[in-house]
Amino acid sequence: MKLILTHDGADFDALASMVAAKKLYPDALMVLPNSMEKKVKDYIKEAEMEAEFVTPSQINAEHVDTLILVDFKRLDRNTFVSKILETKKPTIHIYDHHPAHKKDIEGDLEVIKETGACATIIVDILLKKQIPITPQEATLFLLGIHEDTGSFTFTSTTPEDMRIAAELVSLGADLNIVADHLKRELTAEQVDVLNEMLKNLERIRIAGVEIGITTIERDRYVGDLAVLTHKLRDIEGLNVLFVLALMDNKVTIIGRSRIEALHIGNILSDFNGGGHQTAGSASIKNVTLNQIKNELLSKIKEHLEKTRTASSVMTKPAITISPDATLKEAEKVLVRYNINALPVVKDGKVLGIITRQIVERALYHHLELDKVEDYMNTKIQTVTEDTPITKIEKIMLSHQQRLVPVVDDKGNIVGVVTRGELLKALYQDMLRTSPEAQEHLFQKNLKALMRDRIPRNLMAIIEKAKEVGERLNYNVYIVGGFVRDLLLRVDNFDLDFVVEGNGPHFALELARELNGRANIHKKFETAVVILPDNTRVDVTTARFEYYKEPAALPEVARGSIKRDLYRRDFTINAMAIKITGKDAYTLIDYYGGLRDLKEKSIRVIHNLSFVEDPTRAFRAIRFEQRYGFKITPETEKLIRLAVRNRIFERLSGKRVFNELKHMLDEKNALQMVKRMDELGLLQFIHPDLKITPDIEELFSKALEIFNWYELLFKRKQPETWMTNMMILLHKLKENEVKELLHWFGMSKKEKETILTGIKEVDRTVHTLSRLQDPVEIFRLLSGFPLESVLFFMAKAREEDQQKIGRYLMEWMDIKTEIGGKELIELGLTPGPLFGKILNKVLEAKIRGEVRDREDELTFVKKLLENGLIRQ
Repeated sequence: MKLILTHDGADFDALASMVAAKKLYPDALMVLPNSMEKKVKDYIKEAEMEAEFVTPSQINAEHVDTLILVDFKRLDRNTFVSKILETKKPTIHIYDHHPAHKKDIEGDLEVIKETGACATIIVDILLKKQIPITPQEATLFLLGIHEDTGSFTFTSTTPEDMRIAAELVSLGADLNIVADHLKRELTAEQVDVLNEMLKNLERIRIAGVEIGITTIERDRYVGDLAVLTHKLRDIEGLNVLFVLALMDNKVTIIGRSRIEALHIGNILSDFNGGGHQTAGSASIKNVTLNQIKNELLSKIKEHLEKTRTASSVMTKPAITISPDATLKEAEKVLVRYNINALPVVKDGKVLGIITRQIVERALYHHLELDKVEDYMNTKIQTVTEDTPITKIEKIMLSHQQRLVPVVDDKGNIVGVVTRGELLKALYQDMLRTSPEAQEHLFQKNLKALMRDRIPRNLMAIIEKAKEVGERLNYNVYIVGGFVRDLLLRVDNFDLDFVVEGNGPHFALELARELNGRANIHKKFETAVVILPDNTRVDVTTARFEYYKEPAALPEVARGSIKRDLYRRDFTINAMAIKITGKDAYTLIDYYGGLRDLKEKSIRVIHNLSFVEDPTRAFRAIRFEQRYGFKITPETEKLIRLAVRNRIFERLSGKRVFNELKHMLDEKNALQMVKRMDELGLLQFIHPDLKITPDIEELFSKALEIFNWYELLFKRKQPETWMTNMMILLHKLKENEVKELLHWFGMSKKEKETILTGIKEVDRTVHTLSRLQDPVEIFRLLSGFPLESVLFFMAKAREEDQQKIGRYLMEWMDIKTEIGGKELIELGLTPGPLFGKILNKVLEAKIRGEVRDREDELTFVKKLLENGLIRQ
């Protein structure tokens, strides 16, 4: 006998998961749990589904050979399952979306994914197996997904939930029924309970997180308590809420959270309950409300102080200064690294702190040569990495200490906690709900998204990197375009790891584990790991940069992930995924990149960004046009300011060329060069460079040609940037183009291709207009690189474009099947004649007079017989 079971206190997701599982296991029986939410009972009655279920009392445990558990896997969440497992060991199949727990049942088959609803997992299997779903079933499944994702507003919601929901709507799910069951009017009793919950509500701040907690007492069970909890949370605008209800001599706890700092499931697991990040519940017998309330608050404090410590917010390594340094030297360090305070350190030990304010006042009084130790503040407090941030808050307030050094067990400095980072950590729940606030720190877990979108071979590399990083005690992060494009659901499988530690050491260990090799660059502490299949993985030591002067290449020093991300160009490129430690696979976003992705904005991280590296302006345009984003007004203003101050004139030609090449290699190169023209950047490439209507037309034609050529599936693919470069520069004088290409630092071959293409375009197009013979067309075009031929095609008239099209499709790659060996077999002596014969064969093949090897041999024999070619 096979049984399908779900957890006690079943909700719509549990019911939907059972019905979906029944379609996977048609011979299984669905067993009603001991308790269900009232709305679920009502639905079963209204849908006349009672006959589809059996009760535990109808089952003989001895006859059970298979258990199918849906929407739960913890032993204590279904009393009937516990009884069965006490008597025998059946085969167990589990379908669940809850995080792992020490009380989990071990399944013979486990399908566990981090989705917002369990129904999402099972319906996805039904769709892949093409098992039919009726409109009524689709409605129930959609109801389960809507309820468990808060209609896609809970942070546990995944793209998979939305995709499956859309599929269900297309299969006939009735949204009116879904809305009706999710938004039913409250009963008089429920209104009374809600009023009591409002009256008893307390707001308590613990470790910077505001916790809402309320209590109610009732002689009998109140239905849909979870619904009332949601309503209270929404009415009061709470990010975290716990409802404690004493009913039937039992205390029920319902917890809801909108913030990452508080994991409801982990907290309630200590009360024999459970759930996931955003929601959970528990029931405790024979206790008072006050007992549970005090214990719950204690557990919340313990949980927050474990997760919110100095190590979670500190910046490392610390930028320090010697006590013997002068105040002038201190000023340089403060400005170079854009910080406001410096720990004064000797032999690793913190002696005091010197602030920017003191340094500036001292310099005002011409004390620049005085020593730092003479003016530093020595009455300071230090903390260790496991110090709760609440204690650090007290230090900053009571000692007016804007920076708190973090030391190890020997008293050596390992990092610092700044006032800004502490405020973010303490009030991130408030910041998150503020529309103006930046997204920051640990926003969401991306493990499910990564496993869904990343190929298995790359995921295996990431998991191995996680293992190596944890073994070496390094924090390891994925950074760069990989993170941005993962969040945009765009394929980008170029892995870049940043290591807080020794990057080359990590790379060598990773290469050894993956049977690859590591190329090390000791000076910059970077490496490239090359695997047997030629997959390349970049590894960088976390670092920060400073610029000695505008547009110069940066100076580099070892730093923390925060500083490493700060040196990036835009907020959307300054995100990371931490892959090591307890918070593995979480997104790190200090600078609002996630927000800007959602708002489709290109924004620099700081206002000197284009002064320090003007090439970022070109990249801003490239990302803007590639993704259909918009450069923010503030960032555009900074680009125009850099243009007005002519910062771009300090760039080398090679750096400009590198950015221009990337732009011209994009599909929408025209929009990029037009935007460059609009922002005044083309003048820094050449003062006479303009985007005229005829150049726009050529870019548009070239794009059509590139797309057409791509569909030919030719082995040789063009370097499209070269063709676009010809279009961009062809109005300039020949000597100007030569000088520009030389300034760009192009290779000799690249220069020759572009110069020849521009120089020969008019003559070639004019000659082509007079030719009809395929052989003459072949002779005209075959001497040019593919990129030049495509440029000619864009410049040619429509009828001549067709000639070039035939050349590319039919003649460009044409070759004879016979060669010298076959001519020798025909009795011919090797020499110049061979070339003439094979050329004649090739011309005949171009004209369609011969087709295969036999035709070619026959053609040669006729040439010889008719005396057209003599030995």
